[in-house]
Amino acid sequence: MKVTTTHRVGALALASCLTLSACMSSGSSSSGEEGDGPINIGISLPLTGDFSEPGKGVQRGYEAWADYVNENGGLLGRDVELTILDDQSNADRVASDYEKLINQDGVDLVFGPFSTRLVVPAAQVAQDYGFLFVEPAGAAEEVFTQGFDNLFYAAPAVADDHYDYLADAIEALPEGQRPKTAAYAAMDDPFAMGTAYGLKTRLEEMGVETVVDEVYPPNTTDFGSIAAKIADSKADIVVGGTQYQDAVNMIVALRQLGYQPKMAAFSTAPTNPEFPEAIGEQTEGILSPTGYTPEADYPTNAEFVEYYTEREGNPPAEDEANAWTTGQVVAAAVEAVGCADPDPECQQQLIDWLRENEVDTVVGPLTWDSEGRPEGAHLIQQYVDGEIRIVLPEEAAEADLILEKPEW
Repeated sequence: MKVTTTHRVGALALASCLTLSACMSSGSSSSGEEGDGPINIGISLPLTGDFSEPGKGVQRGYEAWADYVNENGGLLGRDVELTILDDQSNADRVASDYEKLINQDGVDLVFGPFSTRLVVPAAQVAQDYGFLFVEPAGAAEEVFTQGFDNLFYAAPAVADDHYDYLADAIEALPEGQRPKTAAYAAMDDPFAMGTAYGLKTRLEEMGVETVVDEVYPPNTTDFGSIAAKIADSKADIVVGGTQYQDAVNMIVALRQLGYQPKMAAFSTAPTNPEFPEAIGEQTEGILSPTGYTPEADYPTNAEFVEYYTEREGNPPAEDEANAWTTGQVVAAAVEAVGCADPDPECQQQLIDWLRENEVDTVVGPLTWDSEGRPEGAHLIQQYVDGEIRIVLPEEAAEADLILEKPEW
C-alpha cells in the first residue's frame, strides 16, 4: 500500500515558520537555491498488522504537520510532500520500504516508523545511505546500542525511564503505604518490555516482591491464563508493558476474574482516546506514562493543538504529537543548515547540527546524547474523575495522584 500526500500551497512569509521553532539560524537564507520543487519525505508506517492502531496515529500526525508547514511557507520556501508506505508491522518489509524510498523514489529526507521492532531495521538502512533518521516511537534501549550515529528519538525519554516519576512517588511513601507485591505482563516487544521492566527494576530495589512475570507474543488476544495468574497472586500493583489492544484485552480479562489491584499501570493504551470506551469506561485510577499532554504550555503546543483539533475534530494524542515533533526536529535542522536533499554532505550537516543544538517542540525542548537518547523524562497520567490527567511530577500535575485505585 502506498499513500502519497502532496501539498501545493502558496508560500507565505518565511517568518511564519518561527511558530515551528524551525527558523533557528541564518542558514535559512539559502531558501529557494535548490529550486521550487517539493521536498519529498519518505516514511514507512505499520498501517496494518500488530502496530496499526498507533501507526495510524503517527500517520495523522505526520500529515497534519506537512499541511501546517505548507500553509505557513514550507521548508526553505518549498512545499513538503510525504510518500508513505505500509510496512504491515513487518521488520523485513520496513527495511525494503526504506531501500525503495531512498533508491527508487529518490526522497530528499526520511522520517522514522512506529515501534522499536521497526525502527532498528529502518535506521540501519538510513545509516547505510548516510541519511538523518529522526523517529517518533523507538524508545527501547536496543535502539541506542546499535552504533547508529544518525538517529534521534523525538520524545522526552527512553522506555526504561518512562515510569521514573511514578517510582519516585512510590519510593517517597512511608514504607507501610508502598505496594508489597507486583505482577508484570509485557508484550514480547522491546519498547513494551522496557517500560514494564524499567519500573520493575525500581520497585524491586525498594523491596517490592515480584509475584508474576509474564511475557506474551505480540499477536496474543486471549489473556485468560495470564489474567488468572495475576488474579491468583493478589498482587498489590499490576504493570502492563502494553501497546493498545493487548492492554484492553488484559484489563477485560482481569475484571472478569474480579481482581482488584491497589495500583494498575499500562503503557501506551490509556493515552488513546478510544481506551475508555474499549474497556467500558471503568478507567478510574489507571496510570500510564506519557510524553505529551495537549495542556502543556510549551511555546508551539497551543498552536499545534488548535490546528490539529480543527483538522481532525479531536485533540492530538501522544502518537500524533511525537510525529509532529519528528517534523519539528527535522525542520529545525533543515532551516538552520539550509539544505534538504539526499546528498551525503547535506545529510551529515543535518546530523551534526542536531548533535549540538536544542530544539523547541510540542513535547518540550529536546537535546540528545551521542546515541540519540533524549535527555528528559515522561509525565505520569492517571484517570481521575473520568478524565485522564497529569498527576506527576507535582510541578506539572493537573490532579492529585490517586494512591489506591478504585474498583473497576
